[in-house]
Amino acid sequence: MSENCSHDCSSCSANCSSRKPESLLAEPHAGSHIKKVIGVVSGKGGVGKSMVTALLAVGARRLGLSTAVLDADITGPSIPKAFGLKQKAYGSEDGIFPVDTKTGIKAMSLNLLLENDTDPVVWRGPIIAGTVKQFWTDVIWGDCDIMFIDMPPGTGDVPLTVFQSVPLDGVVIVTSPQELVGMIVEKAVNMAAMMNIPVLGLVENMSYIECPDCGKRIYPFGESHLDDIAARHGIATTARLPINPKLAAACDKGAIELFEGDWLDKMLDELT
Repeated sequence: MSENCSHDCSSCSANCSSRKPESLLAEPHAGSHIKKVIGVVSGKGGVGKSMVTALLAVGARRLGLSTAVLDADITGPSIPKAFGLKQKAYGSEDGIFPVDTKTGIKAMSLNLLLENDTDPVVWRGPIIAGTVKQFWTDVIWGDCDIMFIDMPPGTGDVPLTVFQSVPLDGVVIVTSPQELVGMIVEKAVNMAAMMNIPVLGLVENMSYIECPDCGKRIYPFGESHLDDIAARHGIATTARLPINPKLAAACDKGAIELFEGDWLDKMLDELT
């Protein structure tokens, strides 16, 4: 350290022992006060990540928590559909206001800004990542006990941007039972470890089918490897979701807030 050190590393090019690495974390909007942020991720698409995000948000809201959902899946936004949101988000000079669901969950998604829900988003990766970052910095979330971020699948630009820009308290990883997906979910686990983000839970969707008459469980994709993966990476909390046509229909009809199911209750106790 120089004798004339001002302790202001931003204006100094010296490489001394007191220099700290620059944080890439972005400050939320001044009107946002968010206590806990949980990312919901998956190693590949089509495993029900958005549905799990919606179910976690609904469960948290039923616990009496002020809850928000940031839809970071810019090119495939599913959150507005699951919650039946028709109203568009609007902004002012101060920032952008999220849309409230029927039960008061605050939501922001690109589809809440597009004129038509079916308009494609043909953007390059950096623009998509920048938009997600703006959902954190420019949206006025207000007082929020817990926020769930619905990530796009994989380990590319947008998940990396969220990991680096948003102060995540941890992630929940969603998978399905096939062996290939088990391998892919380990990539998501390892990415979280590389970014020093704790994995708080592992959800296996489409795990089984339950007979409506006798209650017997049938495992159409074979034996689950969920517990093996969880044990290998020290993940304490796991959950299994069945293949349930009524659950899929609730998402399609925008009625996810009406659906009843206790599969994620234990995980919510740990997350909240």
